[in-house]
Amino acid sequence: MNRPTAVGALCLAATLAAFALLPCGCGGDEGASNQPTLETRLAEADQAFRNRQYDEAGVAYEALAQDALAAGDTTVYIESCAMRARSRLILDRGHEGRPWLDLAGALADTSRPRGWSRYLGVRGRFEWQDEELETAAATFREMFDFCEKHELHDRAVDAAHMLALTAPPEEKFDWAMKGIEMAERGGMRGWLGPLWNNLGWDYVDAGRYDDALEALTRAREYHYEGTSELPKLIADYSVAHVTRLQGRLDESEQAMRAVFDRASRLRDEGQSDALEWMGLSRWELGEIAFSRGEPGLALGMFQDALGELEEAGMPSWDPTDWERRTTRLKELESR
Repeated sequence: MNRPTAVGALCLAATLAAFALLPCGCGGDEGASNQPTLETRLAEADQAFRNRQYDEAGVAYEALAQDALAAGDTTVYIESCAMRARSRLILDRGHEGRPWLDLAGALADTSRPRGWSRYLGVRGRFEWQDEELETAAATFREMFDFCEKHELHDRAVDAAHMLALTAPPEEKFDWAMKGIEMAERGGMRGWLGPLWNNLGWDYVDAGRYDDALEALTRAREYHYEGTSELPKLIADYSVAHVTRLQGRLDESEQAMRAVFDRASRLRDEGQSDALEWMGLSRWELGEIAFSRGEPGLALGMFQDALGELEEAGMPSWDPTDWERRTTRLKELESR
């Protein structure tokens, strides 16, 4: 992990001093009398995070951390600090979140299973963003084993989900299936959409398009059980993408045009994330045009798509894919 920033070091010192002054018996009791209120607030902040209300969730986590510190509830404090860090990371502002991760790490240990498991889950995500895949995978393996031992089944599924992203290629499919099986046994339907989705994209990367279509279709079924529009749109995009790779161009075009239209509507309604999917679906339509022998039409679509993806920030959050697409556009322009 990176060395704490100056701000993080100051906050860390203040936090440790505050806990040192707590009355005997405070700061480590997971069953403190005021915990239910704090736990309820933590659950509400978690729900806001799951609903992609990252700024709102981050504010809630920060306030909760301060109140948990005052109340001497170490576990809720650790979890709130860790999730405050993650709420920054997911918005590509990890530098703002890292001091909060340091605060969580200063007090997290295995004697507080929920605090420790939450800390590991966020620490591993920071390592993943830093492209330290071996380190991240080791963190998530530790998290998985720890959560299984302590019967934190939902967090064990999260660890398996992240191992499907960070583990070596030969392990990814096993971890994906392990997460799916655990989620199915535990009735954790909310996990099954993301888990099947990740497995499907691993199959895409491996060129196993039939398996990918089956997995991504399963993912779409679970995503459509939710109320949020964006996951449904992404699920439809994923299925349409694979049908294009299978050579089913007419079917893919019809589905991808529907994705583009929905993304445009969501964008008009103020959902900024939709711009990314406007660009990606337009790019796919360009690929379909190119496959049909219409390079001029494809060129225009690629140009427009890159404009949308640039506005959505792809050069910063996925520079590798951005470079791949710009190179392809230059090759087509030079013909």
